[in-house]
Amino acid sequence: MRLGIGIGWRPEIADEVEALPGVDWVEAVAENLCADHLPDSLVRLRERGVTVIPHGVSLGLGGADRPDPGRLADLAARATLLGAPLVTEHIAFVRAGGTRSVSPVLEAGHLLPVPRTRAALDVLCENVRIAQDALPVPLALENIAALVSWPEEELTEGQFLAELVERTGVRLLIDVANLHTNHVNRGEDPAVALDELPVEAIAYVHVAGGVEKDGVWHDTHAHPVTAPVLDVLAELRSRVDPPGVLLERDDAFPPAGELAGELDAIRGVLEKSGGAPAARVIPEVPPAPPVAESVRDGVAVAQTALLSALVAGTPAPEGFDPRRLRVQGRALAAKRADVVAKVAPELPEILGAGYRAAFLAYAGARPMASGYRRDALDFAEHLLIAG
Repeated sequence: MRLGIGIGWRPEIADEVEALPGVDWVEAVAENLCADHLPDSLVRLRERGVTVIPHGVSLGLGGADRPDPGRLADLAARATLLGAPLVTEHIAFVRAGGTRSVSPVLEAGHLLPVPRTRAALDVLCENVRIAQDALPVPLALENIAALVSWPEEELTEGQFLAELVERTGVRLLIDVANLHTNHVNRGEDPAVALDELPVEAIAYVHVAGGVEKDGVWHDTHAHPVTAPVLDVLAELRSRVDPPGVLLERDDAFPPAGELAGELDAIRGVLEKSGGAPAARVIPEVPPAPPVAESVRDGVAVAQTALLSALVAGTPAPEGFDPRRLRVQGRALAAKRADVVAKVAPELPEILGAGYRAAFLAYAGARPMASGYRRDALDFAEHLLIAG
């Protein structure tokens, strides 16, 4: 299916997205949509024939546990409501802890990298197959950006993605900004990853901006798209003409003219000569034996140790770079403060300039356990008790 050029739909720029010329489709964060009612802006876009694809962020298919049936049902309902041709999610884990690791449940509030090991791949593949069976339309999965690297990985990113496709038939959402992020932060060559992954499995492509600070690239989605990211898009375009390319922007939204300029830059890259559209060959997925619970338990222990080091101040697991973990931990805390401020804007209004310091002090002793809305309520309760 050809999608064309798209942009991420966000409530803050809904009017601008509707008015932008040449937008063929949009993507909306699934968890931000009601299951039985669409925002008026999305209704109008759909009436104009604009495709809307739900993009999930909370399944945690790379986690040790099997996908939550309720979360899968929610994603399926949004796909049906939108009449979407597919749904997308991430190759990531977003929570850890619980009975498998005999520890409290921890929420990252962010997408964290899955170790590229055989054990983690086995778990991911089984989770993907469970999700595919529960969803009414095809699933595509996105490669993520990472600040940290797992020790003793057994596969490159391209090899990991290729085997995932071979074993599940899942499609890929390739984020070229994330490939650039992993180049800066982990020394991985985007061209090698593109050579190794099956380009014929690409459903569409993400392009987004970020910023480098102290030698670390932060995939912020709040800065302009840079030339190196467009260079990675050109590398991809030299291999294949992707079915769709989408511009992501999640914060610090610029004027509509700047968004239009970034879309034009993307079009310019795609219009240069390059690879032809790849025929989508759906692989025959061989039956797979169930993953042993002991394998899931091992993945759970490793992921819990990492997440606990990031959000609960426990020691860095063996083999990880402690400095990078501190950078990632600070980034998670900052994001947590920012999202809570959006979920409950009255909190920063009441606390004024002291909001961030007060929240970070609170968060440092209280890891998130149940999502951002619960986090905002717990912080408000903490403030009331503290007086």
